[in-house]
Amino acid sequence: MRFLLAVIVIAALGWSGYWFIGQNGLQRGYSAWFEARRAEGWVADTSDLRIQGFPNRFDTGLSNLVLADPDTGLAWEAPFFQILALSYQPNHVIAVWPDTQLIATPIEKFRIKSRDMRASLRIAPNSRLTPERATLTAEFLRITPEARSDETTALTALTLAAERQQDATYRLGLSAEGLTLSPPWRKQLDPQGLLPTQISGLHADLTVSFDKLWDRSAIEQARPQPTAIKVRLADAKWGQLHLQAAGEVSVTPEGVPEGEITLKARNWREILGIAAQSGAVPETLLGTIESGLALIAQISGNPNTLDVPLSFRNGRILLGPIPIGPAPLLHLR
Repeated sequence: MRFLLAVIVIAALGWSGYWFIGQNGLQRGYSAWFEARRAEGWVADTSDLRIQGFPNRFDTGLSNLVLADPDTGLAWEAPFFQILALSYQPNHVIAVWPDTQLIATPIEKFRIKSRDMRASLRIAPNSRLTPERATLTAEFLRITPEARSDETTALTALTLAAERQQDATYRLGLSAEGLTLSPPWRKQLDPQGLLPTQISGLHADLTVSFDKLWDRSAIEQARPQPTAIKVRLADAKWGQLHLQAAGEVSVTPEGVPEGEITLKARNWREILGIAAQSGAVPETLLGTIESGLALIAQISGNPNTLDVPLSFRNGRILLGPIPIGPAPLLHLR
C-alpha cells in the first residue's frame, strides 16, 4: 500500500511539474512572438495573456488583441481570443473567436459578428507549427463594412475544412448555407430583383497546391501563393438557377490562371440574362453568345442545361469560343 501511494504521489508531482514547465514555455513563447512582431514594425498588443487549465489543459486566453501587419495593410482586433489544448495532446488545438471582431484591409474595415465561431486544428509536432487538418465553423455570420452599416452580407451557417495531402498541396472544402448578399452585390448580380433574397446553398470541394507550406511563416513573413487548383465540384443554387463547375487550372508566378473549368448550368438563359444585366456580359455580345450557347445546349441533348468550358488563356476568360473578359489575378496578400 505504501509503495502504491508513493507511486501515485510521484506521478502526481511529475505531472504537475510537466504542466508548470509547459505553461512557462508557452508563456515565454507567446511573449517572444509578440516582441518579434513589434520588432518588425507590427502593431502586436494584448492587455492580458493567461494560460490556465491545470492539470489536464493548456488554455490560453488573450484579451483586447490587436494585430496589424504594415507590409500588407491587414489588421485584426478582437476583445478576446482563446486557444485551447489538452496537456497530453498539445498539437490538437481549438481556437475560439469572440462574437464580434474587426478586420481591416487596405481598402476597408469590416465588422464581423457571429455565433460560436471556432476552429479545430491539428498541427505537426515541429517548430514551424504546420497545420495538418483544420475545420472552422460559424453560425449566423454577418460581415458589415464599418462605414456602411446597411450593407451587411450574412450566412446562416459556414463550414471551412482543409487537410494537407502532400508537400504544399491541400484539399479544401466549403459549405455555406443561407447566403444573403449585401444590397450593392445583390443589385449588381440581380438588378431586376428576380431571384430570392438568399442563395440557398453554396458548396465546393477542391485541391490547391501552393509554392510553400502554410506554417507560422505565412503570418510572420509572406502568404503562400497558389500554383495549381483542381475543382472537384463546386455547386451553387439560387432560386431556380443551378450552377456546377469542375476542372483544373495552373497559376503562373504572376497569379494568372491557365486552364479550363467545365460549367454545367441549368436554366442557363436566365443566368445569361442576369449576367448581361449586371454588366458581366456586354450587351453587344449578348445575342451572339446566346445563339452559340443555345447550339451547344442543343447538341448536348437538353436545351435548358448547358455544358460549356470556361477557359483561361493568356490572361483572358473564354466561355466556349467566346472571350468574355480578363482573367482574375490569384494572389494572396
